[in-house]
Amino acid sequence: MTQQQWMSLLGLANRARKLISGEELVVKEVRSGKAKLVLLASDASKNTEKKISDKCAYYQIPLKRVENRSLLGQAIGKEARVVVAVLDEGFAQKLRTLLD
Repeated sequence: MTQQQWMSLLGLANRARKLISGEELVVKEVRSGKAKLVLLASDASKNTEKKISDKCAYYQIPLKRVENRSLLGQAIGKEARVVVAVLDEGFAQKLRTLLD
């Protein structure tokens, strides 16, 4: 049930325009400090995984992993997505509790 909950919440965040997807855009938001939470697909390439996890660690942005890229894309109503950043603190806190 929690899988359905976090996916619904992520879709809601997307409709509220509090979400950004795509590697370069997420890195930009992490650098600017606007990203409150980053979600990374477990099937991301090693290069992408290292780049995103290093940026999140350096800028102290929480990083959570989800099962796969198609699930992440499905949650926001788009094709497969490897990484998304949540830009709203409220959505980020709730997603963190659902994904723990």
